Amino acid sequence: MAKAFSLVSWNVEYFKGKPERVARVVELLGEQNPDVFALLEVEGKTVFNDLVEQMPDYQFHITEGRQVQEALVGVKKKFTAFFTQKVTFKSGNPSLRPGSLLTLVIDNERYSLLFLHTKSGSTPLGLGIRDDQFSRAFKLKRKLLDTVAGGRGKAHFLFIGDLNTMGMKYPYQKSIDNGVELRKLEKDAKKARMRRLSKTHDATWWNGSNSRYKPADLDHVVASDHLQFKLYQGSDIHVLGWPEQTTESKQDKWIQHYSDHAMLYLEVQKV
Repeated sequence: MAKAFSLVSWNVEYFKGKPERVARVVELLGEQNPDVFALLEVEGKTVFNDLVEQMPDYQFHITEGRQVQEALVGVKKKFTAFFTQKVTFKSGNPSLRPGSLLTLVIDNERYSLLFLHTKSGSTPLGLGIRDDQFSRAFKLKRKLLDTVAGGRGKAHFLFIGDLNTMGMKYPYQKSIDNGVELRKLEKDAKKARMRRLSKTHDATWWNGSNSRYKPADLDHVVASDHLQFKLYQGSDIHVLGWPEQTTESKQDKWIQHYSDHAMLYLEVQKV
């Protein structure tokens, strides 16, 4: 099948406007040459200005609000695209980050891409807010069925990003590990006729060999179950970055130079 578009999602961890770091990020993005990308944890407008200058083939959008960490979305100018900031994904909390909804029109078909950076934390509050944010994503899928698809056909929808699926720790009862949270997400996705996409590496976050935390499975893509993707080693998503490095020292170097999150790359096939 032919490619509809390629897509990158990447949490670049406290991404500020240091020229040398911006240059490294631009170079790595250039190697993948995605049609659409989202960078999470962008801090400061200097990053936006630098990317506009250094990546002239893209048009850019950035979220706004009380939160310090923004989501920056770039899409190649050859595409017809519409961007909407979705404040409903703050879940009633003004300090949380909104969702970024990008709609692409390709061969008269609409593809709706929702970029999320959901609530972190392994407390009951953190888990509850994340579950609410996921629920809102599935409700958006149902709304797209009524509006974009006109109640007929299928809604080409996916949500993607740092979903912070870290489970919950509770001192008085059995804790919920991240596997339980992911199974709940997958069960809810199935009800919405969606699925969590497979990855070449499960763990996408790590703070390096000197950290007391183990690698964690935090970044995901959930897509309408009729959509198809190019496969990488039998998986839907190519995880790029520190998980691909062959030694801990190389992993530490990659994390130091870029981010503690790996990059997610995928190619959506035309419907």
